[in-house]
Amino acid sequence: QVQLVESGGGSVQAGESLRLSCAASGSIFRINKMGWYRQAPGKQRELVAAITSGGSANYADSVKGRFTISRDNAKNTVSLQMNSLKPEDTAVYYCNAGQVYTGSRWYLELWGQGTLVTVSS
Repeated sequence: QVQLVESGGGSVQAGESLRLSCAASGSIFRINKMGWYRQAPGKQRELVAAITSGGSANYADSVKGRFTISRDNAKNTVSLQMNSLKPEDTAVYYCNAGQVYTGSRWYLELWGQGTLVTVSS
């Protein structure tokens, strides 16, 4: 069974930085896409950033220039470096893995349990 475990959330002041990490555990042969989504209170979950196994990344307009996504294919990890945080970045951040292949089966999409990021002004 494949699971995603996040770490790194917390509370910071506006302008500070945080780094989120996510590790996929289990017998994994390949993960095509990994990314981060977030959900603020009363809002829908939205894509923050995603990265393919080849290293191609895309970002939400609201975080471009401030957040950087990276991944280690050998370790099945993905990280999100968040700089110049703003109060509007406050949300629960979820790790996502798309098209996960274990060698015997495919998982279309997997989610982590979420980690809370709170940015105060």
